[in-house]
Amino acid sequence: MSDTLTVPVPDTGTVAGTETAAGDAPGAFPRKPKRGSIKCVVWDLDNTLWDGVLLEDAAVAVRPAVVEHIRRLDRVGVLHSIASRNDAETALGKLRELGLQELFLCPEIGWNAKSESIRRIAGHLNLGLDAFAFVDDQDFELAEVGAALPGVTRVHIDELEEALARPEFNPRFVTDESAQRREMYRGQLTREVLEAEFVGTGEEFLAGLEMTFTIAPARQEDLQRAEELTVRTNQLNSTGRTYSYEELDALRESPDHLLLVASLTDRFGSYGKIGLALVERGTPDWRLNMMLMSCRVMSRGVGTILLAHIMGLAKEAGAGLVADFVETGRNRMMQITYAFSGFREVRREGERVVLAADLGTLQEPPSYVRLEVGA
Repeated sequence: MSDTLTVPVPDTGTVAGTETAAGDAPGAFPRKPKRGSIKCVVWDLDNTLWDGVLLEDAAVAVRPAVVEHIRRLDRVGVLHSIASRNDAETALGKLRELGLQELFLCPEIGWNAKSESIRRIAGHLNLGLDAFAFVDDQDFELAEVGAALPGVTRVHIDELEEALARPEFNPRFVTDESAQRREMYRGQLTREVLEAEFVGTGEEFLAGLEMTFTIAPARQEDLQRAEELTVRTNQLNSTGRTYSYEELDALRESPDHLLLVASLTDRFGSYGKIGLALVERGTPDWRLNMMLMSCRVMSRGVGTILLAHIMGLAKEAGAGLVADFVETGRNRMMQITYAFSGFREVRREGERVVLAADLGTLQEPPSYVRLEVGA
């Protein structure tokens, strides 16, 4: 591709050196990106991960500084993938030779548009496109992605150092889940392959996973991950609000609040802490101020377990239960979860919808999940 080809970069989306959020009008005051909001960086290969063009010279030289950035981000829980116009067998062979293949999930190497490759990676990882950054050396490729996928953060390789210093690439905390995130996703991809090959019903497959869902009051050692969940979770987040470690710690110790953390394991290992709920114990109604679940467990049929548990606690206390819901454009699945659990809209308070629970009939956990409740 000619280096002299120039394509204007669209005003939407994000390019290294700016902080304009997707959807901002040109000239609008840029919204400050969330700290640690980038969950996956997608890398080009030629003249990006390594110097040179692989199909022209098999002796391409890897860029040590780029590899070190990839390893550093991997340690703090940022995933990596590849979108490269290349021969797949040749490129994967070079990555194996360099000892780098294991760092990349769901690589897309072929001759598709880079935007289509990123879209496919997002589908495999079940992540929103606004959680992605794309690094390339070609203005044309960056512009093509920006036009097709304006929510994706775009970074020119020449501006990598500056871009990776920005807050969206740097989570505040590194938790146990952060350091293990790549392997957790790899386990999830393995489960999905087995599910696709499984002969039987979906419920039979889930029963074979031997899942255990654990709910317990948040402890201080859970709070870093709890803050991370509020920042990283979009699709199953009832309000879209983020909470800091300090806010969560105060709420954890408040006699008027209940902060619950949910975890999930199966025979392949742990999904980590995947759910969080904040309940305000009032009279006559308890109020569910925040409810979220990691998108990694959306397909596991466990989305209503934490909600049903809270409904049961409110009923035992002789209270009603209402829940806040704020439409964010990404969280319709949470709205559906509330409706499926028997909540209905009772009023609106500005942008917030207040839902009331029917505590007359509580749903039992699915038969294929064992529920454990901690004190």
